[in-house]
Amino acid sequence: MDALFLTTFLQVIAWLMMAAFWLLVIWVFIFVFGDIFRRHDLSGLGKAGWILLVFIIPLIGALIYLAVRPKMQVNDPDIAWAPAAGALSPADEVAYAQKLLAAGTITQAEFDEIKRNLGL
Repeated sequence: MDALFLTTFLQVIAWLMMAAFWLLVIWVFIFVFGDIFRRHDLSGLGKAGWILLVFIIPLIGALIYLAVRPKMQVNDPDIAWAPAAGALSPADEVAYAQKLLAAGTITQAEFDEIKRNLGL
């Protein structure tokens, strides 16, 4: 029965801090691996190199990756300036396309095609 009470308060705090540290390390690895596989600007060889570095030098490799990785760019295949599909009524889409035409973002032919696709 005395063996159950041999753990002191400071030992409990130390165990909690170690558990929090390891949870943080696991979270960093999950984030790094997810970020490496999600990036479109890294080639397959680049992804393999980063994964290998993180496996060879676990915590230091992950911290190096977090320090030197480039900022995430908008890699959406959709047109960056286009509003979400279905967010605008056809009249609003034509007005938006007219603004883009006036700004020189799209050509007259593209504007005519937008109107034709909307049935106007």
